[in-house]
Amino acid sequence: MKAFVSKVAAFAREEDGVALTEYLILLALLVGGVIAAVTAAGSNLSAAWESWGSWWTSEVSAP
Repeated sequence: MKAFVSKVAAFAREEDGVALTEYLILLALLVGGVIAAVTAAGSNLSAAWESWGSWWTSEVSAP
């Protein structure tokens, strides 16, 4: 039983892979933020682009 407890304690003290885990969490937060921003602004950007496109075709004529 002492061997098991000492192995568990040694595993808890080991810090290899902590940085990788932190970077993966940050990456997941970044990807989630980008997805949320695109989802939130997507319809507004689409409407603005369509408005600009219709203005361009009606106001600007070819030479």
